[in-house]
Amino acid sequence: MRMIFGLVLLIGIALAGGAVYLAKGQIGQYKTAIARAEAAKAQIVPTQPVFVVTRALKYGEKLSKEDVRAVDFPVAATPEGYFADLATIFPENTDAQRVVLRPIEKDEVLLAVKVTKPGEDAGLTSRLEKGMRAFAIKVDVSSGVSGFLRPGDRVDIYWTGSVGNGGMARIEVTKLIESSIPLIAVDQRSGELEGAQIARTVTVAVDPTQVAALAQAQSTGRLALSLVGVGDDVTVASNIEVNQQDLLGIEAAVQAPEVAQERVCTIRTRRGAEVVSIPIPCTN
Repeated sequence: MRMIFGLVLLIGIALAGGAVYLAKGQIGQYKTAIARAEAAKAQIVPTQPVFVVTRALKYGEKLSKEDVRAVDFPVAATPEGYFADLATIFPENTDAQRVVLRPIEKDEVLLAVKVTKPGEDAGLTSRLEKGMRAFAIKVDVSSGVSGFLRPGDRVDIYWTGSVGNGGMARIEVTKLIESSIPLIAVDQRSGELEGAQIARTVTVAVDPTQVAALAQAQSTGRLALSLVGVGDDVTVASNIEVNQQDLLGIEAAVQAPEVAQERVCTIRTRRGAEVVSIPIPCTN
């Protein structure tokens, strides 16, 4: 009997030890899983809902609810002026729609600066930054870059006119007067244009001082535009000016120095009724 009791006791102790060992292993695996989960959680970038457009939108289009959708965007990379709430984009207290001010590509974040407020007109005034003015320039097929100008392009403006040359005859001069000026409208269109169109006027965004300079230049000569390439941010540092003489390699005529005439001094003497002039050396 005692032997049976001892055997049962040994078996119980063995089973208890095995259970403890298995439990210890399970607890270790559980702790490892928790540590891995915490490490993975630490690597997760925090996000928040941001609205993007579902299709490419052009200037002047009206924004509808079908044109936007919410996506998770990294909090640290959210741009200024984004929309995080559909009710902010489309207020419930008005049926007025927002209008697109600038081209927006598909899946691009919708920003407040790229659309009007609900019911606001998308005129030129909404495209002018603080302190800037709109100024119209007359162009034709040659001065308007053959109709390839588009709102949003940047141009260099050249003036050609006649100027004096130090009291000599007036000469024709072409000079760069403004560099990398943004276009905000072509004729009466401030949105996207289809194909090359010959414009009669283009509207640029300039400050009041530039307005005065362009008005003076337009009234005293001819203006021509030169299209600036996309991504060309190089500022023209030096003055660019070409005149007829420089263009054709004509040197200004040098006047021959005047030859000093020899002075002749005389004295007059009377001989009877006759007056005679006699040359003598000049003393002064």
